[in-house]
This record gives sequence, structure tokens and C-alpha cells, in this order.
Amino acid sequence: MHETTALLIELGAIILGLGILGRLAGRVGFSPIPLYLVAGLAFGHGGLLPLNASEEFVSTGAEIGVILLLLLLGLEYSASELVTNLKTQYPSGIVDFVLNAVPGAVAALILGWGPVAAVALAGVTWISSSGVIAKVLGDLGRLGNRETPVILGVLVIEDLAMAVYLPLLTALLAGLSLAGGSLTLLIALGTVGAVLFVALRHGRLISRAVSSDNPEMLLLVVLGLTVLVAGVAQQLQVSAAVGAFLVGIALSGEVAEGAHHLLAPMRDLFAAVFFVFFGLNTDPAAIPPVLVPALILAVITAGTKVATGWFAARRAGVKTAGRWRTGGTLVARGEFSIVIAGLAVGVEPRIGPLATAYVLILVIAGPLAARFTEPVARRLTRRFGQAPAAAVAGTGATPAPAPTAEPRPAADEAANGPQQTPQDTPEASPTATDPAHTRS
Repeated sequence: MHETTALLIELGAIILGLGILGRLAGRVGFSPIPLYLVAGLAFGHGGLLPLNASEEFVSTGAEIGVILLLLLLGLEYSASELVTNLKTQYPSGIVDFVLNAVPGAVAALILGWGPVAAVALAGVTWISSSGVIAKVLGDLGRLGNRETPVILGVLVIEDLAMAVYLPLLTALLAGLSLAGGSLTLLIALGTVGAVLFVALRHGRLISRAVSSDNPEMLLLVVLGLTVLVAGVAQQLQVSAAVGAFLVGIALSGEVAEGAHHLLAPMRDLFAAVFFVFFGLNTDPAAIPPVLVPALILAVITAGTKVATGWFAARRAGVKTAGRWRTGGTLVARGEFSIVIAGLAVGVEPRIGPLATAYVLILVIAGPLAARFTEPVARRLTRRFGQAPAAAVAGTGATPAPAPTAEPRPAADEAANGPQQTPQDTPEASPTATDPAHTRS
């Protein structure tokens, strides 16, 4: 068969298969990411039906997928929002890093993978999935809840931290010296600082220069600018993903909303290709040996994310039920974990299978944790007879009398939406908005 013909057939089969898997995931109410990873495992090296002709094209598509993921994530936040979140949420960010990065680093050292792999695995376990979490918040009808700005604040800090972490990891993986690594980090910090300064001072001018009433022109300019900046960032060893993220931050207002609307379908397509590509490059036979460590790590870091959410929500004055919901919502891992593992497989190949198994576990458990952490915690608290006063300690609220009615069953809650007590009713606030439209 001619090579071009084989490429078209394989590529068409991949895209059609992704569409079918996405519809299947939508019917059962879960993220399609685990299905994409499984599809990649099935058709990759060592899988059921390896793909050869389209591998190079899929690799390029995966790079574009990462760039678009980070661009649209940057479009969701303005530079002023990032600065404000850093000022108010940095203690939560520190707790998040300590509780969730340390288990990954310790696990890599216990497995004997070395310090560079420890830094990489720390990133895999640290970063929550903004894409999965945003979808879960929308699906559960929690976009207006009091805890939603807290969740978004933690995610923003994680995303901004990636602007420093990814260049540092890239330098370590490249085997650069201390001087070379320090220079790369300084370049990264300088670039991030310069972009934030320009975005804060001259964001409107940049958006006005990019703006166009013609959707085609807007799409071409924003996409071209993003890919160009990502390539320059990659050349400077700052990371193409970070470059795309900074472009998104620099755009605001109607330009950001228009670009988000135009690029979202492309993001979804190429992001799916990225997850498939990661699976294609992971040998399924390598997963069983790391399945137990991945499961243990998933259980530990699911608990530490719940603790992180509880701490962050408590600092923001959110009531007890909202604290549990915050923690449960942050459990999911996804795109960033896979990006980090994809960078690190050249140094420690076993990180790929471990990260795949780890993400598969938590991307499935994440929506379940978001839905059921709060009702389960409430029932356990009542079952073990803890005083109601303990549930509202530190909030300044007067303990309410114990309810006489039985708690609503989980099945009813899943069908009718999350139960909210009076103290957890969402307040009308301009900060509690759709994650995909938080730009002003």
C-alpha cells in the first residue's frame, strides 16, 4: 500500500475512533482521557494493532495539542487575576506543593530511579488536571458555588508554577550543568516576569493589535503567534507549553473570548491526539510491573489533594461541606502529568508506564471523588457520632440542630445535583464564574 494512502487510512481511523470514544465517555459522564490513553496503548508499540505510517504525523499533532491546551488555559486568566491569586493563595500553593509533590519524589527514590526522575515524578503527582476539573464543575452544576473560586485559585497557582518547573525539568533532563540550569531558570523567570508586566501594563494594546472582526483572520493571527512564540520558547529551553500559556495570558477581553471560541474545537482534537500519542509510545507490557506502585501513589496523593482543598477552602472561609467538595474536586490528574512524563521518558523509561497507570486511575477516580467526597464525609461524621460543633469549628457559625430527615441517597444526589445546606448556598459573586470565561 502506498505510504500516503496508509497515512490517510490510519489517520482517519484514529480520528473516527476518538470521536466514538468521546461519545461513549459522554454517555457515561466521565472524562474521555482514560479511553484515549487505552486506545493509544492498543495501537502502539506492543499493542494489538501497531500503527506505523501515521506515527510521525501523530507526533506533530501531539505537540500542537500541548500548545493549544496551554494556550486556552492561559486565555481563561488575565495577568491581574494571576497576580491577585499569587498574593492571596500562595500559602495554599505551598501546602499543595509539599503535600503532593513530595510523595512522587519519594516514590521515585524508593524505586531507585535517581534524583532527576524524582523531580519529574514529583511534578506528575503534584499538578491537578485543569481540563478535567473544569468539566466536572460544569457537569455537577457547581460553577456558582462558594468554593469554586478557591479551586480555580489553586489551579492558577499550579499552572503558573509550571512556567518555572518545566524549564527547570527540561534543563535537568538535558544534563545541563548547574550554571546552565541556573541560566535556563533565570531566562524562564525573566520571560514570565516580562510577559506579566507587559500584559498588566499594555494588555489592551496587544489585544487591540491582534483583534479582528473576521473570525478567520483572528484564528490565523492568534494561532500563528502562539506557535511562533512556542517555537522561540522551545529554542530558549523555556518550554513550548509555557510560551503558549504566556500568549494566552497576554490576550484579554473580546479577543480572548473570540479566540477561545474558535480554538476550542482544535484544542479538543489535538489534545485527544496527544493522549493517544502518549499511549502509542507506552508498551502495555510495561504497565503491570508498575501497577501496584501507581495504585499506592494514587491513593496517597488523592488523600493529600483532599487535604489541600480542605486547607485552601478553610482559609477562604468556606463552610465544611464546601471544604470537602474542594478537596474531592482537586483529585483528578491529567494533561500536565502526561506532559511531564512525556518529557522524562528519555531519562527513565519506566516513568511513562507508571504515569499512564497513575493518570488512568485518578482521571477515573477524580469525577467520583468530586461527586461523593462531601456526602461520604458527612455520613461518616454522623455515623461516628462527632458533635455538630466540630463540623463548623472556626467558621463562626452556630451549630444547627441535627436534621430529622434521612440524608438524600447518593443516587438521588447524582440525578438531581449536589445537595447544598443553607450555609453552603452559592453567593452571587463575580469571581464564581465559568472557568472557561473568567477573563474580563
